[in-house]
Amino acid sequence: MTRKAVLWMVATGCAVAVAVAVPQAGRRQAPAAQAPPASAAAAKADPRVQKLKDQVLADVSSPSMYDLGQVMTDTVFSFGELGFQEFETQKYLTGVLKDNGFSVETGVAGIPTAWVAKWGSGHPVIALGSDVDCIPQASQKPGVAFRDQIVEGAPGHGEGHNSGTPLNIVAALAVKRIMEREKLPGTIMIWPGIAEEQLGTKAYYVRAGMFKDVDLVMYNHVGSNLSTGWGDSGGNGMVSIEYLFEGETAHSAGAPWRGRSALDAVELMNVGWNYRREHLRLQQRSHYVINNGGDQPNVVPRNAGVWYYLRETNYENIKNLWDVADKMAQGASLMTNTTFTSRVLGTAWPSHMNRTMAETLHANIKQVGLPTWSEADLALATATQKELKVPVVGLVKDIRELRGQEMIPDDDKRGGGSDDIGDISWSVPTVSLSFPANFQAGPGHNWANAIPMATPIAHKGVNYGARAQAMTLLEFMMRPELVQGAKDYFQNVQLKQRQYTPLIRPGDQPAVHLNKGIMDRYRADMKKYYFDSTKYKTYLDQMKAQFGYSYPTVRTGTSSQP
Repeated sequence: MTRKAVLWMVATGCAVAVAVAVPQAGRRQAPAAQAPPASAAAAKADPRVQKLKDQVLADVSSPSMYDLGQVMTDTVFSFGELGFQEFETQKYLTGVLKDNGFSVETGVAGIPTAWVAKWGSGHPVIALGSDVDCIPQASQKPGVAFRDQIVEGAPGHGEGHNSGTPLNIVAALAVKRIMEREKLPGTIMIWPGIAEEQLGTKAYYVRAGMFKDVDLVMYNHVGSNLSTGWGDSGGNGMVSIEYLFEGETAHSAGAPWRGRSALDAVELMNVGWNYRREHLRLQQRSHYVINNGGDQPNVVPRNAGVWYYLRETNYENIKNLWDVADKMAQGASLMTNTTFTSRVLGTAWPSHMNRTMAETLHANIKQVGLPTWSEADLALATATQKELKVPVVGLVKDIRELRGQEMIPDDDKRGGGSDDIGDISWSVPTVSLSFPANFQAGPGHNWANAIPMATPIAHKGVNYGARAQAMTLLEFMMRPELVQGAKDYFQNVQLKQRQYTPLIRPGDQPAVHLNKGIMDRYRADMKKYYFDSTKYKTYLDQMKAQFGYSYPTVRTGTSSQP
């Protein structure tokens, strides 16, 4: 059996048997978990629950499970697929799950790269989710503390979405073993956030009924600490909408008066929007790209398009902002004697996380603690921070306290980013885990955020996150009072504030055409650097063979960006 086959089949047998089956020569030992005293909430639990949690913690902490998380994280990193084009990622991750006894359905909600994996039977049904897409122009050699692309201009994991689903799979396989041995009822479900950077799918998941029988959702997202929170996120929801103008062609020099320029309409809409910004609420965030500016300069553009992200703090204000944009488009159309249509490309509600679930997860986070960082890890983090001229803080040393607020007054919010986990969080009790597979340095959605994402920093962060996720998943499976408590908070606290009304309309469909052209342009070159785990232990080993550098590689003599 190859090393790859051993890693894919870790769900067979107990953790001890797996550890014996995997050759130990040359293997790293998974970093030991710090173990602060158990929280008061954990102390009240059934002693059998704590005993089994300790066992699942030991299993996830084992070298074989550490290696499984590492191989999956590195492999997905090497694919670097943009939203709606995650075909290699889907094939690989669903293959791991099928080989470990999960049933898999693909193409869910009319999205070719979406899938759902399930194991078990009965309730509780607990769904683990995380995103898998990447960022345009973020190709970056991992472990190099300055700009150094693998494939020039190609996409890459500059948001760290290569790490969350591997974390969930490691946690799920460990809990599955306990449930099989102890004959525990319950269903584990795993799903990916497809095209999260386009806010493109989770509202469609909800509409398709993907969560109608789910009791709880456990989401995760890469961060720089091991943490969670509850209540109002304070962030924005949004609508992603494309405005498509149509006019008439003409010779731009010979008879421009016979043309009606769709590009003029796009530019006038953008000018109008930029003047209107002064009179919009402080909380809003709005940005656009012209994704079709015509064909060539000597032809008056018959078709042109602009793609807007419109962000606000709640449903009503998002709809108001959307109405403003529609009026801008109407005005631009009138001024240019063109017509326009629009289509929704994605939406997101502001999120609200469950207090009972967050308190349970936080107690387990405190038991897990943080990874032990090596000198090489610290060198990469500090060199990257110097390179980007941000505070040199290294890597996280302390777990932050649990924070939350049922409702943040709207006047206290100042806007920010969005995540379509919000739609799910208003449909089923949800919690989100942040795990330290990255560090404070990059601005987000940037090549710099890809630097640690296939290094020991990411591998340790994934393993420690999987420890907390597995312990919490098992606790929810075994403690029905926690599931009920989460549902009570959802029904009697969260939904007392507002009810979920989707921003997608009945006729809207997932924008599965997005990013195909970009991936078609780069995929052949990127395939040369897909991770081969049958030849190399880590992706860094493969990068050393292909490019000749070692971990960490830092700039010498200057800290300026190239």
